[in-house]
Amino acid sequence: MRIFVSPLVLGHVTVTGDEHHYVSRVRRSRPGEPVELVDGEGKRAHAEIVRITDTETLLHVVTIETTTDLPPRIRVLIPMIKGDRMETCLEKLVEVGADEIVVWPAARAVVRLDADRLDGRIAKYQAVVAAAARQCGRASLPIVSAAASLAHAIAALPPGARIVLDPAADRAHLPIADHVSIISGPEGGFTSDELDALTAAGFLSIGLGPRTLRAETAPMIAVALVRAVTSS
Repeated sequence: MRIFVSPLVLGHVTVTGDEHHYVSRVRRSRPGEPVELVDGEGKRAHAEIVRITDTETLLHVVTIETTTDLPPRIRVLIPMIKGDRMETCLEKLVEVGADEIVVWPAARAVVRLDADRLDGRIAKYQAVVAAAARQCGRASLPIVSAAASLAHAIAALPPGARIVLDPAADRAHLPIADHVSIISGPEGGFTSDELDALTAAGFLSIGLGPRTLRAETAPMIAVALVRAVTSS
């Protein structure tokens, strides 16, 4: 069993909220059981359950170790995708190794939210990412954010390799650097203005094969390919 705890310190640690609910209600754990703890920032610990009450779980942390994510650092820009497919996309991006996820307002995106609703949706997406990270054993927690516009999303990017996933583009070797930024489009694809802006910002258009992939599929495959190329 694995849960998120921050800050992560030796000795007794009290867990409340969603993580307590996961321990006590979902897993129905008991005192004496071992627990793996991660803090979302690269630390991992071994602990034991001391006590479980209605409102909290008391743990005893035995050891703490620091893990390091292998380069490159991958930032993925995805549009809002309709229905449960958005959550599927987020879960799989976490599993294949995305480090940051930015939701950008594509012109042809089916889903559009005002500022108030967007904040709540991003908080929900962050919870989905946390659950996926717990499930796949990641010690680091990818952060989900929203960009006000494509221009704002581009301006916030670090230097490095930049890839736009375009089904009309030829297949090519994925560029690799310490930072890799990947942007994908919505169900209706990119507009010509969006592609022009991305080209001007140094993005290389790359296709992922002879078929047009769904909006939730293309970014996961791209991240997995980058990780496969850089894993050796």
